[in-house]
Amino acid sequence: MAGVSLKCGDCGALLKSVQEAQEHAELTSHSNFSESTEAILNLVCTSCGKPCRSKTESDLHTKRTGHTEFADKTSEAAKPISLEVPKVADESGEAMDVDGSGSSKPEEMVVPEVDKKLLEELEGMGFPAARATRALHYSGNASLEAAVNWIVEHENDPDIDQMPMVPVSTNVDASKPSLTPEEVKLKAQELRERARKKKEEEEKKAEREREKERIRIGKELLEAKRIEEENERKRLLALRKAEKEEEKRAREKIRQKLEEDKAERRRRLGLPPEDPATAKPSTPVVEEKKSSLPVRPATKVEQMRECLRSLKQNHKDDDARVKRAFQTLLTYIGNVAKNPNEEKFRKIRLNNQTFQDRVGALKGGIEFLELCGFQKIEGGEFLFLPRDKVEMELLNSAGAELNSAINNPFFGVL
Repeated sequence: MAGVSLKCGDCGALLKSVQEAQEHAELTSHSNFSESTEAILNLVCTSCGKPCRSKTESDLHTKRTGHTEFADKTSEAAKPISLEVPKVADESGEAMDVDGSGSSKPEEMVVPEVDKKLLEELEGMGFPAARATRALHYSGNASLEAAVNWIVEHENDPDIDQMPMVPVSTNVDASKPSLTPEEVKLKAQELRERARKKKEEEEKKAEREREKERIRIGKELLEAKRIEEENERKRLLALRKAEKEEEKRAREKIRQKLEEDKAERRRRLGLPPEDPATAKPSTPVVEEKKSSLPVRPATKVEQMRECLRSLKQNHKDDDARVKRAFQTLLTYIGNVAKNPNEEKFRKIRLNNQTFQDRVGALKGGIEFLELCGFQKIEGGEFLFLPRDKVEMELLNSAGAELNSAINNPFFGVL
């Protein structure tokens, strides 16, 4: 594959032309460059159009501007690199290379000369010839230690086992004094130990960073959980407050209904309306008797309400079944109230499967019917409401309680 960039052997920077390589060499004093098949990235910000040549540049751009979307146009910009030195015109107008020579013919590329003794020592340590040559060349033939360090740092390079090529003019013999076999073994052991320690230090540093990140994420999760619990607490407080208000309104509505029923009974009996001034002194007495002797309809209504609340609490995990039970009870009570003379509406077979599924199997269902006046007969096989025991006022109150239990979403929650 043709090369599409020049790679600095000293720092690993990718350059897109010979001119850029020359400028890089002037700024850094690096002199080891090779042709690379790795294309220079061309990431273009979709927000502002800024081109970035590497992932690092794009990350910095994102940090500065907040732009996160980049279009990868690397394949469009990648093309074989020209290794010819760019020409400039001298004072006479003749084209010349940038180094001042008049030749435009590219130089022949050959394998660089390296210290043969060091090369043999590296091969004796088990490194391939191409890898050892590349390491000696890019480490400047300085020493065996420098070459091994270079191999350790660049062992993942895709061209690590490719023989390096340099122009003939720069190919000089870099003979260096060699070490004895014993020194070579000691040096190799020392270098491997240094490389191992360096790798361990890098892993420890990475682990510390990961631990910091885990701590940060843990703190964020704890804070999010605290906020969620606080919001849930506030929601429950608001729900309880709404339930209490609803309960208060329901009680007031029942009280008003009872007063209206009482006034209606007095009207039917031909009695004059009750004087509010006269009724007030008896109120404390009625309140005292409520909790001790359930005789008046108001007391029985409270028992009905408590029976329905207990039914819902006992089966709170199955709201659909509880609602169906309430609706079935309302149907039974409504049929008797509309047709009190029809015995079929006042008699219920207890072992009827439909009745058992909807009401009988739920604790509190039969008790509610008994509060409405139904009695068990024939050895407990039937529930029967005698005609002379039908109390329309009581049935109406039972219907009101069932409607409240069905329509009030907070009924029986607390």
